[in-house]
Amino acid sequence: MIPAKGQEKVLEAIGSVSQLVTIHSDIGGGTQDIPEVPANATPLVHLLPAGDGLKVAVLSRPFGEEGPYYRPGHGGMTIIAEIKGERLQTKRDLDLETKLASNAIASCSTFLLYSDYEGEWIIENPEDCLELLLELQELGEQVIIEWPKGEKLRVSHKASFENLRLQISSQQDWFSATGELELDNDSVLQLQELLELLKNNPSRFVKLGEGQFLALTEEFRQRLNDLETFSEKHGKGRRFHPLSSLALEEFVDDVGQVKADAKWKSHLKKLREMETLEPKVPSTLQAELRDYQQEGFEWLARLSHWGVGACLADDMGLGKTLQAIAIILTRAPQGATLIVAPTSVGFNWQTEAEKFAPTLNPILFGSGDREAVLNNLQPFDLLICTYGLLQQEEVAEMLAQVQWQTIVLDEAQAIKNMATKRSQAAMKLQGEFKIITTGTPIENHLGELWNLFRFINPGLLSSREKFNQRFANAIEKNKDKQASKQLKKLIQPFLLRRTKNQVLTELPSRTEITLQVELSSEETALSEALRRDAIAKLNESDGQAGAKHLQVLAEIMKLRRVCCNPSLVMPEASFSSSKLNMFGEVLSELLENRHKALVFSQFVDHLTILKNYLEENQIAYQYLDGSTSTKERQKRVKAFQSGEGDVFLISLKAGGTGLNLTAADYVIHMDPWGNPAVEDQASDRVHRIGQKRPVTIYRLVAKNTIEEKIVQLHSQKRDLADSLLEGSDVSGKISTDQLLSLIKEN
Repeated sequence: MIPAKGQEKVLEAIGSVSQLVTIHSDIGGGTQDIPEVPANATPLVHLLPAGDGLKVAVLSRPFGEEGPYYRPGHGGMTIIAEIKGERLQTKRDLDLETKLASNAIASCSTFLLYSDYEGEWIIENPEDCLELLLELQELGEQVIIEWPKGEKLRVSHKASFENLRLQISSQQDWFSATGELELDNDSVLQLQELLELLKNNPSRFVKLGEGQFLALTEEFRQRLNDLETFSEKHGKGRRFHPLSSLALEEFVDDVGQVKADAKWKSHLKKLREMETLEPKVPSTLQAELRDYQQEGFEWLARLSHWGVGACLADDMGLGKTLQAIAIILTRAPQGATLIVAPTSVGFNWQTEAEKFAPTLNPILFGSGDREAVLNNLQPFDLLICTYGLLQQEEVAEMLAQVQWQTIVLDEAQAIKNMATKRSQAAMKLQGEFKIITTGTPIENHLGELWNLFRFINPGLLSSREKFNQRFANAIEKNKDKQASKQLKKLIQPFLLRRTKNQVLTELPSRTEITLQVELSSEETALSEALRRDAIAKLNESDGQAGAKHLQVLAEIMKLRRVCCNPSLVMPEASFSSSKLNMFGEVLSELLENRHKALVFSQFVDHLTILKNYLEENQIAYQYLDGSTSTKERQKRVKAFQSGEGDVFLISLKAGGTGLNLTAADYVIHMDPWGNPAVEDQASDRVHRIGQKRPVTIYRLVAKNTIEEKIVQLHSQKRDLADSLLEGSDVSGKISTDQLLSLIKEN
């Protein structure tokens, strides 16, 4: 780099490049005695600090380090100047100056980010300044870089993967990583020191000293960010969970030099074996697996070989139970299997095991001598236990004493809340291979996902506190796309999700229609009175955060119920329900055209009103809510599937999972549930394998009420799940203030 040696005064005097003039111009005569020197056409990039950024000009200086500046290609061709006390002349090649300057500008992509004024730019962003400086340095002798008062910034070192030396060793149940980055022959930067310098610095430029920067390649910077996220500080280096190694695999593979101990090499060998494993479906499985189910079985078998847990998160109705039975059969000779499922699903496990895996011995756990059953377990035994039974303290302790060969938690969203008894009981279970199956691994917030993974692969997502710090807060509160990508990368090897649209091309179409219900003037007045009363109550409330949240939910529940039917909040109401009237119109049309429908509501007393309506109009129906016994549930499902009844009334929470009701081709949601995933699960009772007709889903939503706002919030909940399962952007869980806005906003 060449200092200006006083020329800064000239630049300050003339202001900007557009005003540059020659000190000596073409002279008509008297030049014969003036010595001529070759002209320098190499473009000069003049850098002047301006605030936090730079003022940059691309110039021409024909006499090299001395003499006047020109805009490239402008000014006289023959020029004279006094250089070091001697008059000299030179002949400029204006076309060459223009060409070389244009090439230099085109080679620096940073210039394209800013508008120029006759060869002058104001680069405001400090990181862009460093990018430009690096681009200019990489041009070598194609440009001259000039600072008017000495060098201010310099990218003194560049580094990528090949400059890093890494050491990996086992440390109890973790792996430890230390290393150093070689800057030049005389200096190195310790890996931990490098990560500390990068903390809170999204740039790929690392400040080493005053005006001195280290430039990392973009890919290297990103991988270092992954290392920092997927590991934690330990001693002079980092340590990471063995299951994080898949997320760090590319990083380790690209490092220039790696020294590792025998345990790491053994770990890598097992990973390679897992990737090349070609498992065979056991011949005792009495079913033909679809292609995606075959892939699901193979994926489960590979994780089983590795000895890590799996989350099978296929869409509802894609046969997760069958895929799980296939892998259970491969492991059954080594020991007993435990299935934990909702009450509604337990019989389904027994039925499918008897149908597809006759060598298994399904046992419904509950009645009889439970201790004797557990003491006499044999290979091929399949013990089926309900979540309700699991959370009983005595049963939980008994089940925790058994070393299960395989454990499957079906509809595993049942343990999403770490504070519940069923979650605490599940965490005590001991198994060689743990599987969770769920169509909704994230229903409300990322804490649910953390708890599910705590069961299958404890430690992978670190402690709850660190998980919130690294991922949940960044994603849910700050909508950090980078954090979302990193979390997806960490969990992806252990989570498999396929949607119906991806794998079931033969499944009939599914149409979703929102029917707006216009409330009567009496209903509108009652709803508005309740809304204002709710606001007054909440304004007067001095409850703490948790209590206030529950108070808001209680008021919202009341507003939702009045949308369904006025009698649900005011039994003495004499006016009719607009939603019930629309339900009657829709149902009449469906029955006239020989359709069957499932009708869902979250309120059992609302279902009672609908049941009375069906009886008054002599419409045959089946009915199911949380109080229906398991045996009676199976009986009523079988009756409906056999043609007994045109309508099936079902409480959303009790009948949203574990039912196959493909005899219906219409679904009517009488009231929007706060979580769209629960609604989708309910609709999947109809839109699943075995359905031959197009499916239509109606949502009855009261116009200009809280129901409309709840439906608008559905997209946020779906985004939260899809960001990790399918890769879209993300929104967070609903806060107390957001809930309040549902009541306060008109």
